[in-house]
Amino acid sequence: MEIWQRYLVLFWGLSSFLIFLKGLNESKDKKNAFGQTPYLLPLGIFVWGDATVFGLFWALVSLVVLFLKDWILLLLIISVFWVIRSLGETIYWINQQFSSVNRNPPERLIGYSIFKNDSIWFIYQIVWQCVAVISVIFSIYFAKIWLL
Repeated sequence: MEIWQRYLVLFWGLSSFLIFLKGLNESKDKKNAFGQTPYLLPLGIFVWGDATVFGLFWALVSLVVLFLKDWILLLLIISVFWVIRSLGETIYWINQQFSSVNRNPPERLIGYSIFKNDSIWFIYQIVWQCVAVISVIFSIYFAKIWLL
């Protein structure tokens, strides 16, 4: 691994651990597990409950990557993570469309200014399907490089 890659992974890992601690505090102490965290989207974290799990996950991934000195492995893990995360989000938004419980009022969602009703739910679904496609392609690409 290049030195800049090591520093980036170290920063990623330390930041992730701090996010884990903040998520734990928000979820356990403040009872705010569903509090939104839009600025943490690149880590797959949408709410503080996610931060508790994914913060620790990314911190541990960073440790493994630093120990193995394998940048491509990090890229592969990120792409596989987004395959799984995006498929989960696709299922979530499909369920939201047909649920009588409205956990996501359309007017509170990004994109509502374009899609003025509950159609925003299927837009979220297909956006996550697109993320899944892109992530699968990157996963295949990085797996090929990693295995060579």
